[in-house]
Amino acid sequence: MTNAYIYEHVRTPRGKGRAGGALHEISPLQLGTQVLQALRERTQLDTRQLDDVIMGVVSPVGEQGSVLPRSIVLNADYDESIPGVQVNRFCGSGLEAVNMAAMQVMSGQCQALVAGGVESMSRVPIGADGGAWSCDPAFAAKVSFVPQGISADLIATMDGFDRAAVDAFALESQRRAAQAWAENRFSKSVIPVHDVLGDTVLACDEYLRPATTPEDLARLKPAFEQMGRDGGFDAVAIRKYPQVQTIEHVHTAGNSSGIVDGACAVLLGNKGFGIANGLTPRARIRAVASVGCEPCMMLAGPTPAARKVLAKAGMSVKDIDLFEVNEAFAAVVLRFMRELEVDHAKVNVNGGAIALGHPLGATGAMLIGTALDELERTGQSTALCVLCVGAGMGTAAIIERV
Repeated sequence: MTNAYIYEHVRTPRGKGRAGGALHEISPLQLGTQVLQALRERTQLDTRQLDDVIMGVVSPVGEQGSVLPRSIVLNADYDESIPGVQVNRFCGSGLEAVNMAAMQVMSGQCQALVAGGVESMSRVPIGADGGAWSCDPAFAAKVSFVPQGISADLIATMDGFDRAAVDAFALESQRRAAQAWAENRFSKSVIPVHDVLGDTVLACDEYLRPATTPEDLARLKPAFEQMGRDGGFDAVAIRKYPQVQTIEHVHTAGNSSGIVDGACAVLLGNKGFGIANGLTPRARIRAVASVGCEPCMMLAGPTPAARKVLAKAGMSVKDIDLFEVNEAFAAVVLRFMRELEVDHAKVNVNGGAIALGHPLGATGAMLIGTALDELERTGQSTALCVLCVGAGMGTAAIIERV
C-alpha cells in the first residue's frame, strides 16, 4: 500500500458565526478560495498535478450548494482540469475529506489531492439543509431523534459529569487556547482573511474569550433545558434510556462548541509527488476509520472510532503522543478520556472548539493541522484526531510525523 503524506496545510482564523462576526461579509466561496490560494503560494504548486479537491460542507445549500469545492477551484485559479467534490458527514466532514483523500493516495489511484472544508455559519445557518433525521416524524420517532445538546446532557447525566466538571473543562480549553495564541503556536498555519479591497478583516481566532472566569461560566443558563422539557426531547431520551430518571442539563453556551465561520486546506500526496515538486513530507496518515453508534445518544462515537483506527494501525492508546478530540460539548471529551484512560495533559493541548469555535465542515481537517503543528513544535511523533458526529457516528485518523 502506498503511503499518503501530508505536505502542507493552512486555515483561516475562526470568525464569530453571526451577523456582527468579522467573516460574515466573506462568502463561503471566498473563504475556500483564500485557503486554496495560500496553499498554492506556499508550495509553489503546479495545480495541474492534482487529482481532486475534496472539501467538507455540512450545510450544502444556498451559497454553500452546487458542489461549492468545484467553484472554489475555479475561483482560486487552479487549473480547470481539477474537479471538486463536497462531502457531508456532519461534524466529521473535514476529517472525512482528509481520510478520503488519503485512501485515494494509499490505493494508488491518485498521486495528490487537496482536502479540507468550509463553513460559513453566519451566512448559512446550521440545519439549513433539513433532512429526514430531524424533519420526518416517523423516522425521527424510529431513531429516537433528539437535538445534539440533549444528547450531550444525556451523556453527562449517565456518566455523572456535573456542571462543575463541564465548566472546569471549558475553562481549561479557554486557558490553553489563549496560551497557544500568546505563544504563536497557530501562526505557522493561520492565514489572514482579506476583503475585496485586499484589507485584512481577520488574522486570529475571534471567538476566543481568554478572560473567562469560573464565575462567568457559572452564571450561564443551561442551553438545552427548555427544549428538553417543554419540547419533549427529555422524554424521548428517557424512553430510550429508562435507567435515567431525569436529564441533568449542564451544557451552556460556555461549555459547548462555538458557532463560527472558517475554512482550511490540506495538501496530501504520495512520495513521488513530493520528490517531483521539491516538497518534503511533514507527516503520513497511519490509518483512518469511521463508525456508527446508537443515534439517540449520538455523540458517543469518538471512543469506538478511536479503538477502530488504533486497531487498523496496529497501535494502542499508549502509542499516541497527542489527541485532538473535537469539543462539540465538554461531556463528549470527558467521556472519551475516561473510557480510553487518556490523561488530559495529552488531549487538546492548545484548546479546542469550546474556546475557538467549530466551523462544521472544516473542523476535522483543522484538527489534523493543529495536531501536526504541535507534533513538530514538541518533537513528538504520533497524534490521533477524532470527532463525534450527528446521527450517531464517529470519524478518526492517526498521523505520524516524518
